[in-house]
Amino acid sequence: MRGPLLLLGLLVAAALLGPLLLAWPYDAIDWNAIRAAPGSPGHPLGTDGVGRDLLARALVGTRVTLMVALAAAVTSLLIGVAWGATAGWIGGKTDEAMMRIVDALYALPFMFVVILLMVLFGRSILLVFLGIGAVEWLTMARIVRGQTLSLKQRGFVDAAEAAGQSGGAILIRHILPNVAGIALAYLMLTVPQVVMVESFLSFLGLGVQEPLTSLGILVKEGADEMVTSPHALILPGLLLVGLVVSLTLVGEALRRRFER
Repeated sequence: MRGPLLLLGLLVAAALLGPLLLAWPYDAIDWNAIRAAPGSPGHPLGTDGVGRDLLARALVGTRVTLMVALAAAVTSLLIGVAWGATAGWIGGKTDEAMMRIVDALYALPFMFVVILLMVLFGRSILLVFLGIGAVEWLTMARIVRGQTLSLKQRGFVDAAEAAGQSGGAILIRHILPNVAGIALAYLMLTVPQVVMVESFLSFLGLGVQEPLTSLGILVKEGADEMVTSPHALILPGLLLVGLVVSLTLVGEALRRRFER
């Protein structure tokens, strides 16, 4: 786990601190260096078709992608834990009805729902992570429900009921703390999924908008100029792969640890 965690830490540190060390901001245009090659003065990795520093844009794009992914994952965590814990604790017909809703939402075309939200309510960065998070909570709800159904049969729940604690108090004080570990592990596995979704939306032009950028936007711009400027595609592509792989490996390591 150390290798992926170290890689993830380096990527996060570069995204947060790297732009502060560069001479050119990510949205500034250098009119004297349009499509500059890597190694040009002031632009270590060159510039894009309008003279913006590629390294600065790649680092800021990584920062924005991570920010959207984390915000969307936390949104899915909150909705999924609340829904799954409530369904598992109440049980019976309420549980069945709530999980049928989850099954019905699973049947909907996920990307179509997100794109529909973007078209109806605009393409602000707030809506991007709310829209993604609002449809990524289904798996989390199923996992938390299963854990809750298992935990409610344990002796400590019987002891809490015998002590006169209410159902809500037992759920908050005893069930949720025991679910927190596995929920955190699956949260880490949700983040790389959201990174890919956000990148795909941005690739289609439905993600974050200018002057902000993201790895999806940079991959799209790099693909358009792949023949003349292959480096414009290679850097954001490597950053995207590094993020997804490191986040996935860290999440899998956490899942194995908490499932023991």
